[in-house]
Amino acid sequence: MSKYQEIENRIRAQIEDGTYSAGSRLPGEHELMEVYGASRDTIRKALSLLAQDGFIQKAKGIGSIVLSINRFEFPVNGVVSFKELASTMGKKVETEVICCEKTHPDEKFQKYLKMKADEWIYLLQRVRRIDGEAVILDTDVLNAGICPGITKEIAADSLYEYLEGTLHLRIAYAEKEITCQSATNQDMRWLDMKGFNMVVNVESFTYLDDARVFQYTSSRHRPDKFVFRDFARRNPRA
Repeated sequence: MSKYQEIENRIRAQIEDGTYSAGSRLPGEHELMEVYGASRDTIRKALSLLAQDGFIQKAKGIGSIVLSINRFEFPVNGVVSFKELASTMGKKVETEVICCEKTHPDEKFQKYLKMKADEWIYLLQRVRRIDGEAVILDTDVLNAGICPGITKEIAADSLYEYLEGTLHLRIAYAEKEITCQSATNQDMRWLDMKGFNMVVNVESFTYLDDARVFQYTSSRHRPDKFVFRDFARRNPRA
């Protein structure tokens, strides 16, 4: 193991055991050089690894800020409801419905959900709180012809339980795109942003087993609390 990897591992362990808490700053490069008996280049390589792995944020003129490692994994490939995820977290989870209305789709959602202007959609917006912090803002648009009878109470509990258990819809798959975006005024209003000016936006289109798209979702996450994992295998060339 190289010197910078050894230093990275030691600082990482101190972050994980709470020696350096979330929001605090690591010692400066000169101090770290003295502590570890290493060159500036070696220290910078170690800090770059920590930044790449999401343990610190390097800010010009400020130094290396320790990020929260209390993150929650959300599946990229699966189609899972928030209620199902919440049951695995071991955290206090709350949902606040801030919008539940039936309306006509604008041009954007006519295109997204393959609908006509005189058809109906449900527009839902929900704030997700984990251990008291508002960290996710979900916006869902559903084809009301496929998904009738949605109420605020259903949206607050579990939308998918209603769709599958009551309407007996067969939800099959989703197409997802994950991007980092500047926080909007709405993000700032509803989420506890803790000084962040960016969100991780997960945009998805969800389909039934007959390949009909019935739901569009924009799920906006505070960036320090979530990690998205996937598994990839390189296939050797034939």
